[in-house]
Amino acid sequence: MKTGWLIIFFMLSGMIAAGNIQQSEKSISMLPKIYNDDGDGFIIIGHRGASAYFPENTMAAFRAAHSMGAEMIELDVLLSKDGVPVVFHDAELDDHTNGSGLVSDHTLKELKALDAGGWFDPKFSDQRIPTLEEVLQFASGKIALNIEIKSEAVTGEMEGGVEEKCLRLVKQYDMQDHVLFSSFDYRVASHINRLDPDMPVALLYYKKTSGKKLPSELVNEYDADAFNCSFSQLTKKRLKDLRAHEIPVFVYTVNQKRRMQKLLDKGVTGIFTDKPDLLKSLIEERTE
Repeated sequence: MKTGWLIIFFMLSGMIAAGNIQQSEKSISMLPKIYNDDGDGFIIIGHRGASAYFPENTMAAFRAAHSMGAEMIELDVLLSKDGVPVVFHDAELDDHTNGSGLVSDHTLKELKALDAGGWFDPKFSDQRIPTLEEVLQFASGKIALNIEIKSEAVTGEMEGGVEEKCLRLVKQYDMQDHVLFSSFDYRVASHINRLDPDMPVALLYYKKTSGKKLPSELVNEYDADAFNCSFSQLTKKRLKDLRAHEIPVFVYTVNQKRRMQKLLDKGVTGIFTDKPDLLKSLIEERTE
């Protein structure tokens, strides 16, 4: 794994302080620094913001996640027709805006004219598709980011590609120490490593690309710093492998209290949730 600034996660035989949060096995790895880190070695991640309560990937959702105690925000990046990194999950606009067609077939000006919140609730009809730059402006000095680069935006070309555009913006807003990149397309890890070896990157587990390889084999192959997967994908075999190789693991998208408890007991590094307030309250209960 890469070296550089470090966040060290300790696996304790007992519990943290007088509480009940079992921490992940010690991992010396390059991970984003958390603003106002409470030192518990666990990261609450707002999945597309606080998207259980606000339209996903909008500034309203991101502001709410921060106010609810999230320590990191996960967001998705695609490119507009004119090459601007925009924050949107689906390749098509139809389900989450009043527009239609591919994001990549619309200029930034055209995308900005769309209602990106009314699908969730008419009271959010003022929400627009954010640019990555707008999110970085908000997050800088406040909250770390997991920037997921959508596979549809990735090409075989590194120079001038989505990764380079995103990296440039991250550095422009002095967020390079507070960002983790991830993608289902493992080429992103390779591109980020070549563009900036000091930038943290996680593999977002994709079965078709991974085959039967264990997380440690994949992380080593792509020189990644962390492993992201779903709750169901974190099997006993994979968890054992991750622990044995001291690899941070982030699990998505968990909104049920019981599942959150199970993952905390397993010592995962962080949880993506649409309900950061619920996860925050659970952690507070366990540490009382």
